[in-house]
Order: sequence, then C-alpha cells, then structure tokens
Amino acid sequence: MAKTKSTAKKKAAKVLIVDDHPMVRDGLSMRIAGQADMEVCGEAEDVNEALDLVRQAHPDVIVIDIALKTGSGIELIKRIKVLDPTIPLLAMSMHDESLYAERAIRAGAMGYLNKQVATRNVIDAIRRVLDGQMYLSEGMSDRILQLARSGDHVEQSPVERLSDRELQVFELLGRGFSTREIAEQLHLSPKTIDNYRDFIKTKLSLKDGNELLRQATIWLVESNRATDS
Repeated sequence: MAKTKSTAKKKAAKVLIVDDHPMVRDGLSMRIAGQADMEVCGEAEDVNEALDLVRQAHPDVIVIDIALKTGSGIELIKRIKVLDPTIPLLAMSMHDESLYAERAIRAGAMGYLNKQVATRNVIDAIRRVLDGQMYLSEGMSDRILQLARSGDHVEQSPVERLSDRELQVFELLGRGFSTREIAEQLHLSPKTIDNYRDFIKTKLSLKDGNELLRQATIWLVESNRATDS
C-alpha cells in the first residue's frame, strides 16, 4: 500500500545557531543532530554573519545568544524581525532572566532560555517556539502576565531603568572595554558612547566615571555574566 500524506516523513526543521562561543555552538549542534525532526542549517558568531545566514539558509527557527562577539543579541532579534518577521526566535544566555527575558520578548523573541539549563531544555524550547508557543520559565511567565495586566513596569533593580543600548554599553564597560573600543564594536561615535555613559550615571545615581566602571564590573561579576572576550 502506498504511503498516505499522514504517514510521510516530516521535513526536519532548519535551526540556525548564533553564539560567539565555539564550544556552545558545538554542544547545541550535537544535541540538535540527535533529533529526527530538526537539523542545524548554519552557525554564526556575530550579527552580520547571522544576518547573512538568515538570507542564505532560510532557517525555520533561530537560537540567539544575548552576548555576541560583535553587536547585541537583542539588536539582532530586532533586525531579524524586520528582515523576516515569520521566523520564531529563541534567546539564550547566561544573563539574569528577570533583566533580559522581558527585553528579548519585547524585541521579538518567542522564548528565553538560561544557558545553565540549556542542555536539558533546549530541544523542548526549540520545539515550543516552532509550534508558535512562548517558552519562558514559570517565574518569568508570571512576571510577563503581571506586566500585561497592570500595564506598569515592575523594576527589580536600578539597572532595569537602562535602555537596551545603555545596558549594552554598561555591560561592555564591565568587561573592560574602553569608550573607543565600545564605539567601534557598536559602530557608533566615541561622543555617542560618552553620552550613554552620562545617561547611565544619571539613572544609576553614580557620581563619576570611576564609580561607573566599578559598578559595571561588580554588576557583571555578581550576575555571573563574565565571559571570555
């Protein structure tokens, strides 16, 4: 008897991995390779490489790290949504979920996965967003619902007052990058970065540049965000 459409083999979903750590990409690729319903169609370590692969490989879903070699995962999410708003996006990083998950969702992601639980949860998370469902931890789901109901932004720390770009500059300062290096990485002028530094100092009630650098470094270490440059 000939196979019916219902019994025909389903085409594997194409997954694009965007992460600046080769070991992380290798680990995700191995996990995905063991699944019959999905396959890796490409890997990228920065924003431009990722955008090129989106155009060339036409992925069905993209896993995006928040911190990339150059650029920001949040900015990449926004750009992909402009390029192709139909692709489901899953944000993944070591960053504090309460600070970054909401930003990723606002940017256009359908889920957020902490790398500390990625090994056991990433396949389920990918399948969930492929099915058009949100993927968040139970605690973060409750927070998003609370925000939706109240219409207010519930802050947990002064850092949450920073915009996405200000937070990106703040993190890069904590990693030890100079103003000029941050400007080159973000494709902005040093004067613009200086302006962001001033905005951050005002929002965090910091008196000078030295206090800003110290606070950025402390925040990075305490939040377990320190990664290899």
